[in-house]
Amino acid sequence: MSLSKEFREFALTGSVLDLAVGVVIGAAFGKIVDSLVKDILMPPIGLLTGGVDFANAFLVLKGAPAATLAEAQAKGAVTLNYGLFINALVTFVIVAFAIFLMIRKINAWRRRAEVPVAVTTRGCPECLSDIPLGARRCRYCAAAVTG
Repeated sequence: MSLSKEFREFALTGSVLDLAVGVVIGAAFGKIVDSLVKDILMPPIGLLTGGVDFANAFLVLKGAPAATLAEAQAKGAVTLNYGLFINALVTFVIVAFAIFLMIRKINAWRRRAEVPVAVTTRGCPECLSDIPLGARRCRYCAAAVTG
């Protein structure tokens, strides 16, 4: 089998396409969560913490002091951007919790699907037909069935 044919076969299998769709949806979900953190959650948290804007929370390690992170970076200052790290941490926690909830639901579906079915029949030793557990004779071949 040629390399191109083998790669085409691999790339067009269902699992690879499912993975590609998952990556695209995950990227879109990540952008939504990032916007949720930056635009919805962090402003009220900033108000509760005395008006702190976490996007501009930084410490200048080397260089001229600046009022905003963009200004410090424009001046070439070396900064420790702990506010951006806090935003990323909150984003991670939200994404991890959403994935946890999704995996939890999938596992519940799997457990429900794996409920064992009660055995109600057995095989006839003569004709191998399925007969009820309580039967003493096979309904198909009339053979006596014990135990």
